[in-house]
Amino acid sequence: MRILIVEDDKKIANALKKGLEQENYAVDAVYDGEKGLVWAIARDYDLVILDRMLPGIVDGLNICRAMRDKGKHTPVLILTAKDKIKDRVEGLNIGADDYLTKPFSFDELLARVKALFRRPKKSLGTLLKADNLIMDTINLKVDRGDKEINLTPTEFKLLEYLLRNQDRVLNKQEIINHAWDWDANILPNTVEVYIKYLRNKIDKTKFGRPLIETIRGYGYKISSPKSV
Repeated sequence: MRILIVEDDKKIANALKKGLEQENYAVDAVYDGEKGLVWAIARDYDLVILDRMLPGIVDGLNICRAMRDKGKHTPVLILTAKDKIKDRVEGLNIGADDYLTKPFSFDELLARVKALFRRPKKSLGTLLKADNLIMDTINLKVDRGDKEINLTPTEFKLLEYLLRNQDRVLNKQEIINHAWDWDANILPNTVEVYIKYLRNKIDKTKFGRPLIETIRGYGYKISSPKSV
């Protein structure tokens, strides 16, 4: 999982980066709102941690609002010294997923990060669909047509990542970053092996059209019905 920290206090930002990296997350840290805005919009993160009060014209709320306006539903955790209820409500109302007031313990922040990662993306909810395949991310169940498909945990995570990014070509490194733990020693050909496992389970001819496409030289994708 990849996290972006936008925090102008370099001591806090670097401490959070080090602590989260020790928990096997990949972490980028930037120290101003303008750069944070560009990275949050242009790059693919699983979580963004924003300081609310950043120097300059772009603060944490501006970044969160811009992300939502651009259709990015990446979970956002806002850090702030403002502890009044109206301040927390304002942040949540513009699209933040959680709010943590300073000073805070790293253990509490880590618990909130883990809780946010357990939530399904708002844009897609708990049921992910492609053609006649349905994945239930709450009950960990996959059906295609009238048949239940039994997947291993890794196969499930890989399929979920493909379904949450329909119509987007995902390269092998992106898939490794999102479907495997960072401390796992995964080689690019491991992705090929697991794609083959998935195809053998969900892309049998009797189910309908093949779902997983190989884009030679780039990676893999699942296309939504409207684009087929």
